[in-house]
Amino acid sequence: MALLAPLNADEVRSHAANAQRLMAQLERVVLGQRDAIRESLLALMARGHVLLEGPPGTAKTLLVRALAESLGLSFRRIQFTPDLMPSDITGVNFLGANGSFTFRPGPLFADLVLGDEINRAPAKTQAAMLEAMQERAVTVDGDTRPLSHGFTVFATQNSIEFEGTYPLPEAELDRFLAKVLLRYPSSDAEQGMLGRVLGGFDAATPASFGVERVMDAAGLEALRSATRRVRVDPSIVGYITALVRVTRETPTLTLGASPRASVALLLLAQASALLDGRDFVVPDDVKSLAPAVLRHRVQVAPELELEGVTPDAAVESLFERVEAPRA
Repeated sequence: MALLAPLNADEVRSHAANAQRLMAQLERVVLGQRDAIRESLLALMARGHVLLEGPPGTAKTLLVRALAESLGLSFRRIQFTPDLMPSDITGVNFLGANGSFTFRPGPLFADLVLGDEINRAPAKTQAAMLEAMQERAVTVDGDTRPLSHGFTVFATQNSIEFEGTYPLPEAELDRFLAKVLLRYPSSDAEQGMLGRVLGGFDAATPASFGVERVMDAAGLEALRSATRRVRVDPSIVGYITALVRVTRETPTLTLGASPRASVALLLLAQASALLDGRDFVVPDDVKSLAPAVLRHRVQVAPELELEGVTPDAAVESLFERVEAPRA
């Protein structure tokens, strides 16, 4: 099968500069979360959905709102609760005064959709999210309606509270290109946040963010198209395949990653290369992003989990079993 045309040097410089400007804007707003910002941006460049996890107050919502502001995209937030129905997020047909039905779109009809505490949604609503994330369309009363071309879900999970939650099924977790962890910021970053608040910053008021629009929807689409044209050597393809396949053969894991994980790791590695100003992927692109791709797709054996072994630790151990190709 024919490969996509490679990028030329001018295209690489232009797209890398745009992506770096976008990241710089986000770092002005979300302090102390550089890794999370980078991984979220890479997932957006790779046209993938993101699962954000971290303690309350670590800027999960702020990150997505700032991203929407810097791209000029529409933004909607859904607060998931146990009584939320599918029609609450997809939309409904209602009978108008003229006797005909009119469709009223739900919050999924936006470019960037923040699903807050998605693990509190019941099974039926999670099933509706599954269709939207996979097909980028929703079905209401038998009619399938396409979502925005830029439709991307950023869903949050609280890593502390589990009461009243529904564990996300493996099929839904697998639809998230990456799981991004947000941690408590450093002391310097936290002091910087306080200084910004004293200067008028308000997380509930986007106008106070001080974000400049870097590009529009067309610019994002061009960046995504360029990401797919980053060169990947056959040795890198073999490395990605071996890393994902070994998760299915490792005794410490009771559930390995699906082939969709291989695709996700490939796309994120391409995005990482472009953000760094390269038109080719290197092994470090793969190694640095493997935890984000695999941590929500694998399951650690219960006896090891009791001993404190985390999915990230299990993923790190894979690098000892799979040799990276020479640069």
